[in-house]
Amino acid sequence: MTVTTPVIDPAVFREVLGHYPTGVTIVTGIHPDGEELAMVVGTFTSVSLDPPLVAFLPMLTSRTFVRLRECPTLCINVLTGDQERVGRQVAKRWENKLEGLAWTPSPSGAPILEGSLAWLDVRLTDVIEAGDHYIALCAVDDLGILNPSSPLLFFQGGYGRFAVPSLLARIDADLSGPIRQAELARDEIEGLAQRFGCEAAVLAEVNQDELATVASAVGPGIDINEAIGVRIPLIPPLGDLFVASSGPEAEEHWLERAIGADEGALQGFRDRLAFVRRNGYSLSFLPEEDINPYLDMAEATRIYSSGDLTPAQERAVRDRISRAVVCYRVRGIEAGQRYDVGAIVVPVKDAHGNLCHILRMSQLPRDASGQTVRLWIEALQAAAKRVSARMAECRGRQTA
Repeated sequence: MTVTTPVIDPAVFREVLGHYPTGVTIVTGIHPDGEELAMVVGTFTSVSLDPPLVAFLPMLTSRTFVRLRECPTLCINVLTGDQERVGRQVAKRWENKLEGLAWTPSPSGAPILEGSLAWLDVRLTDVIEAGDHYIALCAVDDLGILNPSSPLLFFQGGYGRFAVPSLLARIDADLSGPIRQAELARDEIEGLAQRFGCEAAVLAEVNQDELATVASAVGPGIDINEAIGVRIPLIPPLGDLFVASSGPEAEEHWLERAIGADEGALQGFRDRLAFVRRNGYSLSFLPEEDINPYLDMAEATRIYSSGDLTPAQERAVRDRISRAVVCYRVRGIEAGQRYDVGAIVVPVKDAHGNLCHILRMSQLPRDASGQTVRLWIEALQAAAKRVSARMAECRGRQTA
C-alpha cells in the first residue's frame, strides 16, 4: 500500500497556526569560552511534571543553538508584555545579543534577564530532529517567578499581550479627567472653529501608545471628523508633538512602532521631531488632487478605536496610516507661497512646563497664503497659552 504525503501550502500552514497564540521566551547560556548567548524562542512547552521536563523548538539553521548546545546549563526566560523591545533586540542581533541588557546569574550561572516574568534553570538532555526544527528536551533544576505580570504573546505574526476586561474599563475611565480639563478650552476651540471655518479639537495622551480626542468644535458647514473618546495610535508620523516632548526613550519607542519603515522614512520622522522642538508646532499638508485626504486615516482610527486589536488588525491600521495621502514631510512656510494645510498642532503646557494636552486645527480652507497659515499658527499658539494659564489658575484654586 502506497502512502501519499499531503501537500500543504506553507503560507496556509503559517496562517492557520498563527491563530494559536504562543508565549515568547529567550533561552540564555554562558558558553565554556565565556560568550554570553541568547536566542528568542516562540515555541516552548511543559513536557512532564515527574520528572520535571520542558522543551523548546529552535530551527535547524540556528547558529546560536549550535553554541547553546555546548553550554553546561541554560536559562529559559519567559517575557512579559513590557519586554517586546527586549525580544526584538535579541532577535535582530547576530552577536553580543545581551549587550545593554541587565541580567543576574541563575543558580547554575546562566543569565536571568531583568524584568522577566519567570525563569527556568535547565540542562539539555536530548535533541531530536523534527522537520525543519529541533525538539530540545530539558531537565528542570530550578525555577521561579520574577515579575508576575501579563506575558508577551506571539499571535497572527505579531506581538501582543493579554488584557482582562477590568483593565480595559480602567483605561476607559482614565479619559474622564482629561475630558473635564478640556472643557477649560471649550470657548477657545469654538472661537477658532468659527473664526477660521475649520475643525478645532483638544487631544490628550491616554498612555505611551495612544492619544484620544477629548473635545472638539466645528465651524459652519464642517462635519466633525473624530468623535469624543476616539483613540489615535501613536504610530509615526502621528503624535510627533507628544513624542518630541517626552525624551529619548519615548522617541525610540515611537520609531520602533514604524514597523517596515526604511531608514529614509525613519529619518523623516526624526526630522519632524526636530522641527517640532525648534518651532513649537507641527504641520501636515494635503495633496493637490481633489480627493478626500482623510479617508484612510479616519478608517485607521475607526479600526483602532473598535477595541482590542489582533496583530492582523493592527497591521491593517499601520497600513492605512502609511497609505494616507496627507503629507507629513517637513516644510517651512513662505509668505509668497500657497498651501493646502491638513492640520496644525500645538502644545498646551501645565504649570511646570510639561505638555498635558494638544490643540489641533484641521479641515482648514485650501489654497491659503503663507501669511494666512502663519496667522493660523499664531492664533492657535495664543489660544494654547490662554488654556495653559486657565488650567494653572484652576489647579491653583483647587490646591489653595
